[in-house]
Amino acid sequence: MHSRWHTRSLRNRILSLLLLFFVGMSAATAVAAEQRNPKFRVIVLAEKGGIHLPFVEAAKIWLNNLAAQEHFAIDYLQDTDQIDDAYLAQHQLFIQLNYPPYNWTPTAQAAFIKYIEEGKGGWIGFHHATLLGEFDGTQMWPWFSNFMGGIRFTAYIPTFADGMVTVEDQAHPTMKDVASPFLVKQEEWYTWDKSPRPNVHVLASVNENTYTPDTKTKMGDHPVIWTNEHYKARNIYIFMGHHPELFQNPAFTTIFRNSIFWAANQQP
Repeated sequence: MHSRWHTRSLRNRILSLLLLFFVGMSAATAVAAEQRNPKFRVIVLAEKGGIHLPFVEAAKIWLNNLAAQEHFAIDYLQDTDQIDDAYLAQHQLFIQLNYPPYNWTPTAQAAFIKYIEEGKGGWIGFHHATLLGEFDGTQMWPWFSNFMGGIRFTAYIPTFADGMVTVEDQAHPTMKDVASPFLVKQEEWYTWDKSPRPNVHVLASVNENTYTPDTKTKMGDHPVIWTNEHYKARNIYIFMGHHPELFQNPAFTTIFRNSIFWAANQQP
C-alpha cells in the first residue's frame, strides 16, 4: 500500500511540474509574441551611472512591469550613438530618463529635432533634461533650451527639501486622478534663470513657501511640470526624478503612467 501511495504521489508531483513547465513556456511565448507585436515601442534614454542610478534602476523595474501589463515594448539606451532618423521611426515615444541635454552625437541631435518638430512621436523628459548650460566641457544646446521654454540652469538644493506641488491644469490628461496638492519628499528643486511659464503650458508648480527645511534657493514662480505646445510632438517635462522613493509616491507614478499613454497617443 505504501509503495502504491508513493508511486502515485511521485506521479502527481511529476505531472504538477510538467504543468508548471508548460504554463511557464506558454507565458514566455506570450511575452515574446507581445515583444514582436507590441501596441507601441518606447525608447528610454537613461543615465548609466552616477547619483541618479538608483532612480533609473527603480524606473526600469516600474516601466518593465507597466509594459508587461499594457503590452508595449521598451528599448533601453545609455548613449545616443544608435539614434538616427531610422531608429526613431521605429518608436512612438521617447523617454529621456534623467539623461542630460548634452553629449549627444550630431546625428542624434538632428534626428531628435526632426522627431519633435514634425511630431513623429511623443517625448517625456525627467529631471536632468533641464540641466541646460555649460557642463562637462560642452556648450548649451540652444534648441533644447527653447524646447524647455528658453531656460538655463542656475542652481539646486543639494541638501534636499520636501515641497508641495500644486496641479494647475487638472483637465489635462496627464493629471487625471492626481490629487492636488501632493507632497514630494527630498527633492533637489532646480532653479533656472527665469520661469518657463511665458513659453510653455504649465501643468504643475511647486510652492516654495512649503519647502522643508526652508532654503534661500528659490526662484518665485516655479513650474515643475509643463508641456511646450509650440512643437508638434506631444511632450511633457517632469522635474522630479532624483530618488527611487518616488516610485512609492502615487501622484508621481500616476503622472508618469498618464504621460506615457498621452505622449505616445495611445489608450491604456
